Amino acid sequence: MSINSSILNRSFYSRDTAMVARDLLGKTLICQIDGITLTGTISEVEAYYGENDSASHASRGLTPRTSVMFGLAGFSYVYFIYGKHNMLNVVTELEGVAGAVLIRSLIPGAAEEIMIKNRNGNRCNIANGPARICQALGISREQNSIDLTAGEELWIEDHDSVPSDCMVASPRIGINYANQKDREALLRFQIKR
Repeated sequence: MSINSSILNRSFYSRDTAMVARDLLGKTLICQIDGITLTGTISEVEAYYGENDSASHASRGLTPRTSVMFGLAGFSYVYFIYGKHNMLNVVTELEGVAGAVLIRSLIPGAAEEIMIKNRNGNRCNIANGPARICQALGISREQNSIDLTAGEELWIEDHDSVPSDCMVASPRIGINYANQKDREALLRFQIKR
């Protein structure tokens, strides 16, 4: 397969995590599993840093689970949570420095009917929420540590940039365990609705 020039390259991801998170808004996530291509526009994300971010999995340092977060930028980090949900992140920062962006919401694109089928026929909020995204696109831990810059199975393509006046920054959600500074950090970014 020849690499599509609109696929985001490693240098896009090898930057400050919050910057990458903001710049992912409006980009197109593409998942190609079992010969089916599913797409969606990224509309909400959260940035997670490394060992100094108590909300991050990497806050405890390098572990088998977080090793991908400390590796090359531009790889997927898919983890399992609450015993039932997969969550898709993209690795950021320079190699050896942990960082990842959680993909929180998509606007469905190609093959929306298949996404609905994957969501057990649920037409409401098809890909609004990180667990719903993985269910809609068929993403599991098998897609952990995929090179998103290779354009195979899972990747992100460039699309229109979202101007800063069309996005909202707010605190991340679901991180009550984190210290106050990290709970209040404005590291959740979404396209204004």
